[in-house]
Amino acid sequence: MKRLISILALAFLFSVLQPDLRPGSASAGKETWLSVRSKHFLLVGNASEKDIRKVGVRLEQFRDVFSRIFTRSKANSAIPITVIVFKNDGAFKPYKPLYQGKPATLSGYFQPGEDVNYIALTSEFRETNPYAVIFHEYVHALTSDNSRPLPPWLNEGIAEYYSTFEVESDEKKVMLGKAIANHVFYLREQKLLPLQRLFAVDRGSPEYNERERKGVFYAQSWALVHYLLLGNESKRQPQLLRFVNALAAGAPIDDSFKQIFRTEYATLEKELKDYIGRNSYPYQTLTFNEKLSFDADMQTAPLTEAETQYYLGDMLCRIQRRDEGEEYLKRAVALDPKLAPARASLGISSLRRNQFAEARQHLEQAVAANSQNHLAHYYYAYTLYREIFSEGQLVTSLPEDRVKMMKAALDSAIQLAPEFPETYNLLGFIYLATGENLGAGVNAVKKAIAIAPGREDYAMTLAQLYLRQEKFAEARQALEPLARGAERPDIRSRAESLLETIARIEQFKAQDNTVTFAQTATERSGETATPPPPPPALRRRFEGERVEGLLMRVDCNKGMTLTIKSGDKTVKLNTSSPERVTFISYIPGGAGEITCGPINPAKQVVVTYRSSTDVKSAFIGEPIAVEFVKGAEK
Repeated sequence: MKRLISILALAFLFSVLQPDLRPGSASAGKETWLSVRSKHFLLVGNASEKDIRKVGVRLEQFRDVFSRIFTRSKANSAIPITVIVFKNDGAFKPYKPLYQGKPATLSGYFQPGEDVNYIALTSEFRETNPYAVIFHEYVHALTSDNSRPLPPWLNEGIAEYYSTFEVESDEKKVMLGKAIANHVFYLREQKLLPLQRLFAVDRGSPEYNERERKGVFYAQSWALVHYLLLGNESKRQPQLLRFVNALAAGAPIDDSFKQIFRTEYATLEKELKDYIGRNSYPYQTLTFNEKLSFDADMQTAPLTEAETQYYLGDMLCRIQRRDEGEEYLKRAVALDPKLAPARASLGISSLRRNQFAEARQHLEQAVAANSQNHLAHYYYAYTLYREIFSEGQLVTSLPEDRVKMMKAALDSAIQLAPEFPETYNLLGFIYLATGENLGAGVNAVKKAIAIAPGREDYAMTLAQLYLRQEKFAEARQALEPLARGAERPDIRSRAESLLETIARIEQFKAQDNTVTFAQTATERSGETATPPPPPPALRRRFEGERVEGLLMRVDCNKGMTLTIKSGDKTVKLNTSSPERVTFISYIPGGAGEITCGPINPAKQVVVTYRSSTDVKSAFIGEPIAVEFVKGAEK
């Protein structure tokens, strides 16, 4: 929370302050391709060396200014960034994302990933500036690793604000926050969202996802941030900072708005509408003593044809053009069988197709070809896990030999790239799955969080490790921020569910302890012992139903299917997302090992589920939580 406050405070302080090359052909590799490595970026491309260097300088300038504004933030994404610079739009076209089966009309894009981020653009500027979308997404990449997620309207508004970054020709002066004409003209023609609704939008909202609605959301988010930062002589700026901090602390939106802005929604909505109707808008200028120049720090080298095929193929795989991308990667390894990154990329692509044997073969070859590729080691460890466990399978143990191989691969990955956070998170998961040396698992995940504090999935792994240790206070501390404002709705729901589970476990334990003390006392006095009270009533965490009975079997093909014998009936529940189901045990010593197949002996459970809307379905619904409770095992 302190990091969030300090980052925002500093940010706001300074703010006022065509030939068509068909994919699959080898012709792209016969051109002259270069690699240019700057301090923070790897750039490759078929543009001239001068143009590639110019792109590198521009990105380094933006990163440098960002680091000066966000002084307490690491201005380095934990994920490496590769930039591909095409000489013109014709060369770029075959490698663009597809929209309705055709290359999208864009001059640049940012493709985020868990292991590498790609920036692709053309050095030939036409009507549109490719840097706007790249700077926007780069802000997200930087802030996602360094702070808790901001509310979507603020997150997108700030990213749009910084997307207008410009450097004067003397390279000493920077302009931020210039008006975005498209947003202004669009908002003048559209009905604005009520501010109460804008503040409530999350990642699952239609305004954030549906093409017909998201235009207003993005444009209005930019306009509101711009107005609160720079409009009306920045009089609203301190209120904005207090408002955001209140929301981050979990305060109700409506009450916080009225207390901090000291007005009604309608008043601020009118101010914003009047601001949008202006003829001119303020922007901010920053002047530095020295030039923002980075060209001298760059190193240039030619790329082999195999390396070129690898970069193009890897990027195509990541923009959901996997079939085409794999053709490039296969050509790369045919040209250079020892090119470890290409082998690793083929292994990763096979892994995402659930072709685990093929993935393992490619990744083993990548490790053998070049032990300096940390991604090969990381994905090799993950493939060793997925070879024996499906994505939704319940895992309470891992074979010792497999654990040893996975840990060895992860140790190698850590030695090669100690700042790559995914490795530590996977290591923590291994400890969580085996239930052994949980303290080491906690330390590993804490390391991942230290590198990338904004990653909600890491916080969720840490919370589950604490739960496995029965350290409920620590688990609650990790879960509460997620329950209040996780960016991903599924993580927010899981956090809320686990917090309720912690409360119920603590209540259950407290009642058990009271009963034990009472029984001991009555035994000493010779009185008849009072029967222990029943477990606390199970509250519904979601809209849905409950079924109580014996868990007879778990089937793991086509998602996960639970078979429950409830009285004289047998019912089934199915989910296509087993990882979202919460499993909790109230039984001393746990529920035992639960794996796919028959459960012998059957376990007494209470299952919370969403009812099926299909009357012809063989399943009564989708399970949300499975709780193992005291009862006879049969």
